[in-house]
Amino acid sequence: MLKIFRKIRGWGAGPGTLAVLIGGLVLGVILFGSVGSFMVYANSEHFCANACHEMQPLQKEHKGTIHDMNRSGVRATCNDCHVPHEYVPNYLAKLGLLSDVWGHWTGSIDTKEKFEAKRYELARRVWVYMKGNDSRECRHCHTTAKMDPEMQTERAQKRHEKGRLEGLTCIECHFAVAHTEPDGPGPQELFSKTKAPSQP
Repeated sequence: MLKIFRKIRGWGAGPGTLAVLIGGLVLGVILFGSVGSFMVYANSEHFCANACHEMQPLQKEHKGTIHDMNRSGVRATCNDCHVPHEYVPNYLAKLGLLSDVWGHWTGSIDTKEKFEAKRYELARRVWVYMKGNDSRECRHCHTTAKMDPEMQTERAQKRHEKGRLEGLTCIECHFAVAHTEPDGPGPQELFSKTKAPSQP
């Protein structure tokens, strides 16, 4: 064992060791910086709306909605609603998007007709995802603790309180706010079917 240890130690004693370490450090910084820069770009509205032609009609749907134009002037773009903001969930979501890349190359929704035929399935997938994480992306901007009930209508106050008591999440009531609502059951009908019946 001692001979092996000395041999390994000898590898690090040569004059080129410092050059290798510096080269590795520089390469690591370049690689890390490139990945980080791409992640920032991949989370931009420009990338989401233009990288795949399938998304361009959705960008048009988004224009003029409450998430595009509103009295506060704060816009929610594609990534604000569809991509986690925390680092680890963000990276995991990017890995999960490989299926979307496959769909792009195989032409899964490359025409308006194909997209419309799958609109409900795609919307349902987003609703299930958002229900599963308690509408995490919504709550990134809309913090319940910071909401001023006095600025809400009486009806909204009652509905928010009812939703809180029933354990509802944002997406169950607030859906199709940035895209055309698909035909079929909405989130509340969809999730009420999956809830277990209450005990007497």
